[in-house]
Amino acid sequence: MPLLQDIRLPSEDPHAGIAVSEFFDVHPVATFAINTAHVITHWNKACEHLLGWSKAEMVGTTNHWQAFYTRQRPLLADLIISGAEEEIGVYYQGKHIRSPLIEGGFEAEDFFPNIGARGHWLHFTAAPLRDQDGQVVGAIETLRDVTERRVAENALRQAHDNLEHLVAKRTAQLAEVNARLEHDIEQRERADAELRRRNLELTELNEQLSMTQQQLVQADKLASIGQLAAGVAHEINNPIGYIFSNVGTLQNYLDLLFGMLAAYEEAEPAIGDPLVAQRLRAMREQIDLGFLLEDIPSLMAESKEGIVRVRHIVQDLKDFSRVDANQEWVWANIHRGIDSTLNIVSNEVKYKADVFKEYGELPDIECLPLQINQVVMNLVVNAAHAIGPERGSITIRTGCVDADMIWIEVQDSGSGIAPEALSRIFDPFFTTKAVGKGTGLGLSLAYGIVQKHRGRIEVDTQLGQGTRFRVWLPTHHPDPDTEQEGQP
Repeated sequence: MPLLQDIRLPSEDPHAGIAVSEFFDVHPVATFAINTAHVITHWNKACEHLLGWSKAEMVGTTNHWQAFYTRQRPLLADLIISGAEEEIGVYYQGKHIRSPLIEGGFEAEDFFPNIGARGHWLHFTAAPLRDQDGQVVGAIETLRDVTERRVAENALRQAHDNLEHLVAKRTAQLAEVNARLEHDIEQRERADAELRRRNLELTELNEQLSMTQQQLVQADKLASIGQLAAGVAHEINNPIGYIFSNVGTLQNYLDLLFGMLAAYEEAEPAIGDPLVAQRLRAMREQIDLGFLLEDIPSLMAESKEGIVRVRHIVQDLKDFSRVDANQEWVWANIHRGIDSTLNIVSNEVKYKADVFKEYGELPDIECLPLQINQVVMNLVVNAAHAIGPERGSITIRTGCVDADMIWIEVQDSGSGIAPEALSRIFDPFFTTKAVGKGTGLGLSLAYGIVQKHRGRIEVDTQLGQGTRFRVWLPTHHPDPDTEQEGQP
């Protein structure tokens, strides 16, 4: 028996025609084919898209029923292969007809609740495939999604049934509304007057609230810096400690070297004396002069590294705490700002989580760098606070979609955010931390800064698995004059 993929569709010229495999590849209608053993030989891309089962999962199997039903049963193509036309009526219960266009073909239409989220209405046509001798070598079945038509028909029928009732109901309602209209207008005029008065009061309160919030934001920032100062001092003590230790060790080494040099100086007049030579050799072996010569440069390198680390920590703290009321928009390297901020919050994070950096290729962006650093600091510190008693992880990623937009992502393995609190996390003064542990201004401040940069913040969280914040920022700062001209 020839394979189904070798069969060619009929044409006027017996030597012409289109190969079945080529036909399937370009056919826009969901289509599959089976051979006489009911094994799937073709499953095109339209079929994958409609039914959600890939070609790799289906071809070579007899599992095509799984795309339509929860229990195994034959499809139209199977019944055609089996030659059991009388069973078509049993399975499709009058929902089928003979195809007016295809000899030996059948058409049917039915609803399949297992396809998609809400089910689909499908119109399907099945027909036998024959070789050049007219022998049936398989069957082909095409599927068209007619859900929208079915839904529209049902909706139209329902609308028609309800129309008269709705008209009568609306007429009665209209009469009642008209009777109350004059009274409502009078009440609304009084309410409008009251609303204008309350609006004036609310405007004044909003101005006071805005001023108070700015003061609290600055106070929160200063409090954050003060909270981190103890950690920074601890970070400074560590390199200073091993610098001091190395210098002390270096002093001991130098004392030994000076003793050796003195011994050599003493031996100069009597260098030919065997006892003196033996004494010098013993002293050189005792102090391991070769090791000292190797270890002293290493100690000096460590000392220099410690000093550089101290300088970096202090400089980052100075940069972060700089008064930024008169900041200007400048082109900045986002990765350098993130690294500087991580250096500052190291003591807040390192005892709770491991920090991983997955940086993408980023262009410099036009921004207020210190404010972006503030956003990163708030997100990282919040991530550390969200991690429970067991050590977790914080991952910082960056990337860009195109030359106009970049993103910064902070993901933790903490406890996640409860659904009832998710809608309020950016509200000023809202916090889920214990009393005295937070002001509720960190995320509100971050949100305001991102809005100022014409960006946005996305949140993805799941209880018990952690939270991911993604900050989107444009690479160019929009011209305020251009923005105002574009506004209606």
